[in-house]
Amino acid sequence: MEDAWMLAGLGVMALPGLVLKVKRRLELSKGKHPSLAGHSKMSRRVARLLPFYEYDEGTFFRSDDAPSEVAARRRAGFFRLADAYRERFPLSAAQTAAVRDGVSDLQFTGAYRVPFQYSRLVRSHLQGGSFVAASQGVSVTDLDGNVFYDLTGSYGVNVFGYDFYKSCMARGSARVEALGPVLGAYHPLLAYNVKRLQAISGLDEVSFHMSGTEAVMQAVRLARYHTRRTHLVRFCGAYHGWWGDVQPGVGNPVAAEQTYTLKDMHPDALRVLRRRKDIACVLINPLQALHPNGSAPGDSSLVDSSRRAAFDRVAYTAWLKAVREVCTERGIPLIFDEVFVGFRLAPGGAQEYFGVKADMVTYGKTLGGGLPVGVVCGRADLMRRYRDDRPADICFARGTFNSHPHVMGAMAEFLERLETPGVQAMYEGLDDIWNGRAARLNARLAAERLPVQVANLSTIWTVSYTCPSRYNWMLQYYLRLEGLALSWVGTGRFIFSLNYGDADFEAVADRFVAAARQMEQDGWWWHDGRLTDKGIRRRILKEMVRHRFSGK
Repeated sequence: MEDAWMLAGLGVMALPGLVLKVKRRLELSKGKHPSLAGHSKMSRRVARLLPFYEYDEGTFFRSDDAPSEVAARRRAGFFRLADAYRERFPLSAAQTAAVRDGVSDLQFTGAYRVPFQYSRLVRSHLQGGSFVAASQGVSVTDLDGNVFYDLTGSYGVNVFGYDFYKSCMARGSARVEALGPVLGAYHPLLAYNVKRLQAISGLDEVSFHMSGTEAVMQAVRLARYHTRRTHLVRFCGAYHGWWGDVQPGVGNPVAAEQTYTLKDMHPDALRVLRRRKDIACVLINPLQALHPNGSAPGDSSLVDSSRRAAFDRVAYTAWLKAVREVCTERGIPLIFDEVFVGFRLAPGGAQEYFGVKADMVTYGKTLGGGLPVGVVCGRADLMRRYRDDRPADICFARGTFNSHPHVMGAMAEFLERLETPGVQAMYEGLDDIWNGRAARLNARLAAERLPVQVANLSTIWTVSYTCPSRYNWMLQYYLRLEGLALSWVGTGRFIFSLNYGDADFEAVADRFVAAARQMEQDGWWWHDGRLTDKGIRRRILKEMVRHRFSGK
């Protein structure tokens, strides 16, 4: 009897702790976005269940049950496009085919350029090639001599125009030529680069790395080291490189056990930050302001027309200030990942643009003046890699090519030119210029009743579609034929350089409208008034279930 009373007493004593634990767990669940993107473990499980299947040529052109005459228009348009590709891009396509089997990146990007059900037929007939021979101004030239307006932005590297970076690389290399490839010891230009980065970031110390991914890894590692906490917080949809802890869902072969993926721009996420004691840092990628809680957009996932994007500077600024306040309260380092947007929004990056101060900032891409680089800037107390009172307690990070002389040379050229009147002038009225260009293009598309619209965060754009369709991803192939160079994610992301003049942009807009007009004429945006995005997703789900359990 006494044992029973003792057990009951222990249970009563343990109950408050259990209730608190359940409460914290519920708060964490509420802080996550309800989509699969917000639940990384579930997304990985679902991804493993999805079966591969593909459409034959008949189904390819009428997977939305379009009438036979519409399917015939689509077929004619597709093979007319294929003939034009063979005529325009023979050398580029041949070179791509020659190396594809030996380059795994090409195999991946080729397979995931469009939804997988359509991929084989597209790869067989629409081979534009992945090689270019030259860049100049706002354009690139392929192996066949075709000149394209460049909308790839070289994954974000190209902020000021290709000629700017070619000059940085050439002049930077000349400045360090005497030292060459000497590593370990520093070239004197490093001192200038550190001084300028301290001024730009407003932070105390600088650490050099070879990529943005590597810089983010080090920033998180240092935050964990100094806080002695385990978990990092990222926000739903945000990209911070391809390493495990910041890519916890699909694409990572193992689970990320020390990562919280929370809802962007939501008070439930702030509640988690206030309550949990194991948070080592909060990662912010300001690019998410364009599509909060949405993953980086790509046409391979464009199965319907539900993709949306919009940028509200006032609302996102308020959100960042709220996160900053909570992090300060709780002693959580706030890390701005500016690898992509750094120097694109303002000379002082996202900190200047949004008026919010971070504890650590990572830079990359454009900062190297055209060469690979990653940089961490941070408060002195967060950047130290050892403890005076614990000589064996260190936070190790090195890398053979950190501070490579040629990278330091190109970076010095970049940072010096950043202060010149010509470059500073590119930032004047930047938002007004690019918001106005987006508005004018949207007005033209609406006037022609084309079911396409664009949204932008300054010079970073994405395309959305206003009418339910399973074929929006086809637009990328019409755009390429019109002379617009896109990255492998297609219409998901356009990256303009700041040196685009009005005439250049109007030429891009003309070609964009012409491509959309031809796609409309070829029947890809047929709609009978009954097709809905929800209906499209249900149909795809039924197809997957059927193939999963029937093997057909």
